[in-house]
Amino acid sequence: MAGRTRKDFDKGPDEKGVYLAKNLTCKILQAHLVEGELVAGQEIGIKIDHTLLQDATGTMAMLEFETLGLDSVKVELAAQYVDHNILQTDFKNADDHKYLQTAAARYGIYFSPAGNGVSHQVHMERFGVPGKIILGADSHTPGAAGISMLGIGAGGLDIAMAMAGHPYYMPCPKVLGVRLTGELPDWVSAKDVILEMLRRYDVKGCVGKVVEYYGPGVRSLSATDRETIGNMGTELGATSSIFPSDDNTRAYLKAQGRAASWIPLAADEGAQYDEYTEIDLSTLQPLIACPSSPGNVVPVREVAGIKAHQVIVGSSVNSSFRDLMVVAKIVEGRHRHPETSLHVNPGSRQVLENVAAQGGLMALLMAGARIHEPGCLGCIGMGQAPGTGEVSLRTMPRNFPGRSGTKGDQVYLCSPETVAAAALKGVITDPRDLGKEMPYPRIKDPEQYLIDEGSFIAPSPQSRTTEVIRGPNIKPLPDMDELPATLEAEVVLKVKDNISTDEIMPAGNKILPLRSNIEAISEFVFSPIDPNFHRECKERGTVAVIGGENYGQGSSREHASLAPRYLGVRVKIAKSFARIHKANLCNFGILPLVFENQGDYDAIQKGSKLVLRDVKKRIAEGAVEIPVEVDGRAITTRLEVSDRQRQHLLAGGALNYVRRTC
Repeated sequence: MAGRTRKDFDKGPDEKGVYLAKNLTCKILQAHLVEGELVAGQEIGIKIDHTLLQDATGTMAMLEFETLGLDSVKVELAAQYVDHNILQTDFKNADDHKYLQTAAARYGIYFSPAGNGVSHQVHMERFGVPGKIILGADSHTPGAAGISMLGIGAGGLDIAMAMAGHPYYMPCPKVLGVRLTGELPDWVSAKDVILEMLRRYDVKGCVGKVVEYYGPGVRSLSATDRETIGNMGTELGATSSIFPSDDNTRAYLKAQGRAASWIPLAADEGAQYDEYTEIDLSTLQPLIACPSSPGNVVPVREVAGIKAHQVIVGSSVNSSFRDLMVVAKIVEGRHRHPETSLHVNPGSRQVLENVAAQGGLMALLMAGARIHEPGCLGCIGMGQAPGTGEVSLRTMPRNFPGRSGTKGDQVYLCSPETVAAAALKGVITDPRDLGKEMPYPRIKDPEQYLIDEGSFIAPSPQSRTTEVIRGPNIKPLPDMDELPATLEAEVVLKVKDNISTDEIMPAGNKILPLRSNIEAISEFVFSPIDPNFHRECKERGTVAVIGGENYGQGSSREHASLAPRYLGVRVKIAKSFARIHKANLCNFGILPLVFENQGDYDAIQKGSKLVLRDVKKRIAEGAVEIPVEVDGRAITTRLEVSDRQRQHLLAGGALNYVRRTC
């Protein structure tokens, strides 16, 4: 993709020579297409320009990349960020960071150390380029929409393969066109736009889709506003989100000292979309996602008055200069409520430096805020856990049960304005009520940011001789056997709808440091639901899990597939799967079967015995319908995967297949 210009994205003729108007998603995908056709639902292979790893997923992905035996990465730009596991309570995180730093040097990868910032914010600042595709081992990679870059989240193994120069394979998405009109009123911001989308579509309404924003209202949204919307678009179940590259994009890149990276990009006039909706920004009001789902959205006024014990601005989303400065201006000259703690998590070192230069840091400190180092922190349960029974308001993207680190947590998701209002009043407050006391502080981004690249470690020819250092917590990947001719398994767990990867493979400061040790981390699989899960798996050998709708929503962490596979899980049968988790299951040789008759979900219980006769032969022959005997009774399931994924399942995992064929 290096050297591409606007003409590479221009509309082209169909097979009859007729020029067709294209949406922006189609243009970017077409410019990167290496296999397949842009037909919704069919598998396509696309060229990847940038790859992104963070430390919670990067250690395993780097171990997987090393098994491929290459001397260097084969993408235009690869970056490794340390932003999740930055608490060093013992040697594990520090050792893993050293491994990542030395491996990045050895294989030609940019390295961003702890304290430099959250991957999405930093990549947008220093590397993002309109029209390119970035594949990230973090589900919030679609935040790259802020820079008109198509960001896609995936499992670590898929990133390792992309770093090796392989295409990324996925079902071709549909495109949901969202036409924006009007401008946001005072005390309403970009967070309320994505919360409005979640109010309409919930957490699975955009599965298999790219959400493309266009229309006159786009002009009123800054690049970092768009990053907020794209980042949290992941909670819709969307494959990605995208905005046009316009004057606001150019202004942001110019302010970052990267004006030469800008090109204009937009949908053609009259472009068509698979689905369509419209939002008049001027009609929006402050919204809030109530516990414990990002899709549980109501107007702030409906829950106003609930005591707020903790409020946090920043982390993975809403951590830009604008977001922190609007809070600083709202609380300036005031002090937080004595019973409400106020936390600030900058998105990057650059954000913190620019907020400080504009006087925002002093305003926050004088208001009683606790300023934390740039990083994900409480978003991934790495500190900042609320107390028992306490309410926490956060600008973060997720509030899945227990994700904060506190069992039975009551986490609400809202805008920086709503966070600031609660910080001052001590209760959930519609920020428009503050309009009676002060004018709304509209924040403009700097025309020129203070730029600090001193902490980056760039790849160089000299660094290619670096010795890769491995601490004692880094263990080799476990061996995985191929699929047996007939599969027999016992059901050890049955779960409800919308089970997240946080519930399958929890995060937090106790568990995440074990990410490079599959044997150790496997003891925590499904621990929030069934603490004895790992013991039962070991006792029974080959086992199965039954799930409801949208099974595996949330994080891209492949440990939610790899660790269960280590424990003997070989088949999961659900009503439906989230996109990334389904791909990860195939990558590690776990059959992702879907109930053909939804009523069969009710008939299977924990302890049921499953038999999949001649399953290896059926999969090899391309069968979609896979019969399953459940305690002697036959039901039908569906295996809706690509031919490539079938080969991975037969081999017992993608790495097995690659090793045998390359």
